[in-house]
Amino acid sequence: MPKVVEVWLGAMVPKRWAKRAVTRNAIKRQIYTVSLEYENALPFAAYVVRLRAGFDRTRFISATSDALNVVVRAELQRLFAATVTRPLAAPANGGP
Repeated sequence: MPKVVEVWLGAMVPKRWAKRAVTRNAIKRQIYTVSLEYENALPFAAYVVRLRAGFDRTRFISATSDALNVVVRAELQRLFAATVTRPLAAPANGGP
């Protein structure tokens, strides 16, 4: 298996949790934007950021609302900060 020599990032925002495409795209843009702030601090690896729960549509009426952007950005910053401080797990195949 080739060794990863850079940071690779993927984003998954399932329709199950964000029904409208505009919401999914806005969240993905936030993921990629926030990841740029942490790119130099992240260990070289492949990462996937996946939305695992929905957002309350009564609280966040618009997909591009400031309230939704603030909540998503804060959660992503918490996630990336935790990833930067956590050591990487050993490869599953027992490689170096």
